[in-house]
Amino acid sequence: MKAASEYGQEAISNLFEELGAFFAFGQKQFDEKKKEGVKYVALDGGMICPKENINLLIEGLNEASKKAIEQDFRENGAKNIIEREYFNYETQISMDRTNVLESLEGYKLYFPNDFTDELINKTFAECFKKAVENDWF
Repeated sequence: MKAASEYGQEAISNLFEELGAFFAFGQKQFDEKKKEGVKYVALDGGMICPKENINLLIEGLNEASKKAIEQDFRENGAKNIIEREYFNYETQISMDRTNVLESLEGYKLYFPNDFTDELINKTFAECFKKAVENDWF
Protein backbone atom coordinates (compact mmCIF):
# COMPACT_ATOMS: atom_id res chain seq x y z
CA MET A 1 0.00 0.00 0.00
CA LYS A 2 1.29 3.44 -0.90
CA ALA A 3 1.98 6.03 1.76
CA ALA A 4 -0.69 8.72 1.97
CA SER A 5 1.75 11.38 0.74
CA GLU A 6 2.40 9.49 -2.49
CA TYR A 7 -1.11 9.96 -3.85
CA GLY A 8 -0.84 13.69 -4.53
CA GLN A 9 2.89 13.92 -5.15
CA GLU A 10 2.79 14.24 -8.95
CA ALA A 11 -0.04 16.80 -8.95
CA ILE A 12 1.74 18.91 -6.34
CA SER A 13 5.05 18.75 -8.22
CA ASN A 14 3.29 19.90 -11.39
CA LEU A 15 1.53 22.68 -9.50
CA PHE A 16 4.81 23.94 -8.04
CA GLU A 17 6.44 23.93 -11.45
CA GLU A 18 3.50 25.72 -13.07
CA LEU A 19 3.29 28.42 -10.39
CA GLY A 20 7.01 28.87 -9.69
CA ALA A 21 6.77 27.64 -6.10
CA PHE A 22 9.64 25.81 -4.41
CA PHE A 23 11.10 24.89 -1.04
CA ALA A 24 14.10 26.69 0.40
CA PHE A 25 15.57 26.19 3.85
CA GLY A 26 18.06 29.00 3.85
CA GLN A 27 19.21 32.03 1.92
CA LYS A 28 21.52 30.01 -0.32
CA GLN A 29 18.72 27.70 -1.50
CA PHE A 30 16.42 30.66 -2.00
CA ASP A 31 19.03 32.52 -4.07
CA GLU A 32 19.60 29.44 -6.25
CA LYS A 33 15.91 29.07 -7.10
CA LYS A 34 14.54 32.61 -7.20
CA LYS A 35 13.89 34.46 -10.43
CA GLU A 36 14.90 38.08 -10.76
CA GLY A 37 12.09 40.62 -10.59
CA VAL A 38 9.66 38.23 -8.86
CA LYS A 39 8.32 39.05 -5.39
CA TYR A 40 8.12 35.96 -3.22
CA VAL A 41 6.24 35.07 -0.07
CA ALA A 42 7.43 32.49 2.45
CA LEU A 43 4.79 30.02 3.58
CA ASP A 44 4.90 27.22 6.15
CA GLY A 45 7.60 24.57 6.05
CA GLY A 46 10.05 26.44 3.84
CA MET A 47 7.59 26.77 0.96
CA ILE A 48 8.21 29.81 -1.22
CA CYS A 49 5.76 31.12 -3.81
CA PRO A 50 5.59 34.13 -6.10
CA LYS A 51 3.27 36.60 -4.41
CA GLU A 52 0.96 36.77 -7.43
CA ASN A 53 0.37 33.00 -7.34
CA ILE A 54 -0.40 32.45 -3.64
CA ASN A 55 -4.16 32.02 -4.06
CA LEU A 56 -3.71 29.67 -7.01
CA LEU A 57 -1.20 27.63 -5.02
CA ILE A 58 -3.49 27.31 -2.00
CA GLU A 59 -6.46 26.35 -4.19
CA GLY A 60 -4.32 23.87 -6.11
CA LEU A 61 -2.91 22.28 -2.96
CA ASN A 62 -6.41 21.88 -1.53
CA GLU A 63 -7.66 20.29 -4.76
CA ALA A 64 -4.63 17.96 -4.99
CA SER A 65 -5.16 16.92 -1.38
CA LYS A 66 -8.83 16.17 -1.99
CA LYS A 67 -8.08 14.09 -5.09
CA ALA A 68 -5.31 12.21 -3.28
CA ILE A 69 -7.64 11.36 -0.40
CA GLU A 70 -10.33 10.21 -2.82
CA GLN A 71 -7.91 7.97 -4.73
CA ASP A 72 -6.42 6.54 -1.54
CA PHE A 73 -9.92 5.75 -0.25
CA ARG A 74 -10.93 4.09 -3.54
CA GLU A 75 -7.80 1.94 -3.61
CA ASN A 76 -7.52 1.03 0.07
CA GLY A 77 -10.74 1.62 1.99
CA ALA A 78 -11.20 3.18 5.40
CA LYS A 79 -10.03 0.28 7.58
CA ASN A 80 -6.75 -0.19 5.71
CA ILE A 81 -6.02 3.55 5.75
CA ILE A 82 -6.64 3.74 9.49
CA GLU A 83 -4.35 0.76 10.06
CA ARG A 84 -1.62 2.22 7.84
CA GLU A 85 -1.69 5.52 9.70
CA TYR A 86 -1.80 3.80 13.11
CA PHE A 87 1.41 1.92 12.38
CA ASN A 88 2.97 4.81 10.47
CA TYR A 89 2.90 6.84 13.69
CA GLU A 90 3.91 3.82 15.81
CA THR A 91 0.88 4.40 17.96
CA GLN A 92 1.27 0.99 19.59
CA ILE A 93 4.49 2.29 21.14
CA SER A 94 3.63 5.89 21.97
CA MET A 95 -0.03 5.24 22.80
CA ASP A 96 -0.57 8.80 21.55
CA ARG A 97 -3.39 8.90 19.03
CA THR A 98 -3.05 12.61 18.26
CA ASN A 99 -0.99 12.35 15.06
CA VAL A 100 -3.07 9.50 13.65
CA LEU A 101 -6.31 11.33 14.27
CA GLU A 102 -4.89 14.48 12.67
CA SER A 103 -3.80 12.45 9.62
CA LEU A 104 -7.36 11.15 9.25
CA GLU A 105 -9.07 14.56 9.43
CA GLY A 106 -9.23 15.01 5.64
CA TYR A 107 -10.64 11.52 5.21
CA LYS A 108 -13.29 12.22 7.84
CA LEU A 109 -14.15 15.47 6.07
CA TYR A 110 -14.75 13.86 2.67
CA PHE A 111 -15.98 10.44 3.87
CA PRO A 112 -17.66 11.00 7.25
CA ASN A 113 -19.84 7.90 6.94
CA ASP A 114 -16.80 5.69 6.39
CA PHE A 115 -14.33 7.19 8.86
CA THR A 116 -16.54 7.06 11.92
CA ASP A 117 -15.20 7.29 15.46
CA GLU A 118 -16.58 3.79 16.02
CA LEU A 119 -14.57 2.32 13.11
CA ILE A 120 -11.45 4.25 14.07
CA ASN A 121 -11.59 3.05 17.69
CA LYS A 122 -12.33 -0.54 16.64
CA THR A 123 -9.44 -0.51 14.15
CA PHE A 124 -7.08 0.99 16.72
CA ALA A 125 -7.93 -1.87 19.12
CA GLU A 126 -7.33 -4.44 16.36
CA CYS A 127 -4.02 -2.80 15.47
CA PHE A 128 -2.84 -2.88 19.07
CA LYS A 129 -3.78 -6.56 19.31
CA LYS A 130 -1.85 -7.24 16.09
CA ALA A 131 1.16 -5.37 17.48
CA VAL A 132 1.08 -7.45 20.68
CA GLU A 133 0.77 -10.72 18.74
CA ASN A 134 3.76 -9.78 16.55
CA ASP A 135 5.82 -8.05 19.26
CA TRP A 136 6.01 -4.78 17.29
CA PHE A 137 7.31 -2.74 20.23
